[in-house]
Amino acid sequence: MSEFVTRQHIIFVDDDDALRAATTQSLELAEIDVRAFADAESALAEIDARFVGAVVTDIRMPRLDGLEFFARIRAIDPDIPVILITGHADVPMAIGALKSGAFDFLAKPYATDHLLAAVRKALETRRLVLDNRMLREAAASSADSPLIGDSPIMSQLRATILQIARADIDVLVEGETGTGKELAALLLHRKGPRSGRPFVAVDCGALPEQLAEVELFGHDRGAVGYGAIAREGRVEQANRGTLFLDGIDNMPLAIQSMLLRVVEERKVQPIGATDPRAVDLRIIASARGDLQKSVSAGSFREDLFYRLNVVRLRMPPLRERRADIPALFACFVEEAMGRLSAQDFAMSDAARRFLIEHDWPGNVRELRNFAYSEVLGIDARASETGEAMATLPERIAQFEAHAIRDALASTNGDVTAALAILRVPRKTLYDKLARHAIDPKSYRK
Repeated sequence: MSEFVTRQHIIFVDDDDALRAATTQSLELAEIDVRAFADAESALAEIDARFVGAVVTDIRMPRLDGLEFFARIRAIDPDIPVILITGHADVPMAIGALKSGAFDFLAKPYATDHLLAAVRKALETRRLVLDNRMLREAAASSADSPLIGDSPIMSQLRATILQIARADIDVLVEGETGTGKELAALLLHRKGPRSGRPFVAVDCGALPEQLAEVELFGHDRGAVGYGAIAREGRVEQANRGTLFLDGIDNMPLAIQSMLLRVVEERKVQPIGATDPRAVDLRIIASARGDLQKSVSAGSFREDLFYRLNVVRLRMPPLRERRADIPALFACFVEEAMGRLSAQDFAMSDAARRFLIEHDWPGNVRELRNFAYSEVLGIDARASETGEAMATLPERIAQFEAHAIRDALASTNGDVTAALAILRVPRKTLYDKLARHAIDPKSYRK
């Protein structure tokens, strides 16, 4: 997916000429494109919602300081990663900015490897955000319905969605991973009376519990512990439009309790606000399985389930509509050829057999990945165990874990020596060791 976005670069802003020159050189030596500015006003002129990179800025600057610069960037696009550079005295302000949505901060004097690690992570985050937006735009601008297929079950599904969309009521969409739950939510929005209004998607599984409250509900200006800049939460951003709660079965119970008031009363109270604010929105929630089973298991609130379960929509897995596979594959091949500038495509006998015989546990998403791999000429058959092809983030994680294990094996489990090979900060390595469940002691001879 990362091929969709090109020419990524960093905008670096600092009024210290020497530091600006040194940092620019460090980024360029690491083969990272950088545009340096001595003031925030000049840099701001280079940023719009299509900006493909990330921003690194000092906090203490004349005229437009780093915090106000960050606030203006958020107004342009809240998903642009902003890394703040701060002196020791400004660390509390930087922490407050993190709670308001800043990507990261670096305290002076910062090590070059820390800067490079933060910058690379910010660029990858921005790339993924823009890739996802492109997919949504493609779905929205495609045929009358982005849900492709002429099987009876899909024809009925499209008719049901159109009927529900006009009713402007809350909907619970259930289905396995990759069945098109977000596409169904987009179609419900586009075909309903809120078309043209905001469609705000929240990945509930990616919300850290400690930040979920401020991400969903925002905070008032000057709220204790949250800095001087007010932040509008995702719920208020969806006002007059649609709030899509993707993967709500992954939402922590504590956050489910806070969400209940929004669902019941259509009111939101930002952190630090004295009174709740009314919001006019349609709520569409998705879950990977039967949400009622999550209620029985105690992992989902029963009262929230019944508030959301006004209308229930089930997305069929691909194995239940195998007749749609050829049309879907042809559509994805055409899409891949356009995006990857491929001149021609010939389907192999092996690919044809795979389409017929595979069970597609990853559903439409897996089929789309397969089509892209075929257009690229990559042999990406699923394993004989029937596992879905790995997504790009999964492949990156596999490569990362393999590289760490190689480094530990070559150093007999010596973490310090492995750090020198991998060239990452110590905290970063320990975070990755925990994430991949790697024990350095197991590599000691």
